[in-house]
Amino acid sequence: MAARIDLTFDCTDAQLLAEFWKTALGYVDEPPPAPFSTREEWLAQFNLPDDDSVGDAAWLCDPDGLGPRISILKVPEPKAAKNRLHVDVRVPGHGSSDECWLRIKAEAERLVKAGGNVLREFDEHHIVMADPEGNEFCVAAASV
Repeated sequence: MAARIDLTFDCTDAQLLAEFWKTALGYVDEPPPAPFSTREEWLAQFNLPDDDSVGDAAWLCDPDGLGPRISILKVPEPKAAKNRLHVDVRVPGHGSSDECWLRIKAEAERLVKAGGNVLREFDEHHIVMADPEGNEFCVAAASV
């Protein structure tokens, strides 16, 4: 059996980043683990410092249960360099290369409206973008 993975983003504004990635991926807020009814109850068990709050983190999941879980955690230090690991957001890859490129461009435009930024376009292939905190990701076509 293959190992399952979760992804974790460090950030300065967990709620802002959570909203962006929910929009980008169609994810939803992950419910707290059983038997807890809220994230506040769950976090209380960890004896966190008084200045930590539930708003300093977000937990997202694929509503269909297929994609990896995402944790978004506030950290004190800023992003310092290019990511060594990044997310690829894939659009449907069927049709002609022109049709695929139009879908890639449309998805990039949607993500700009959600707070992302286009960094570079590799014409007819993929677009490198950044989320609202500068984490790089690509928009590309899925393999057919």
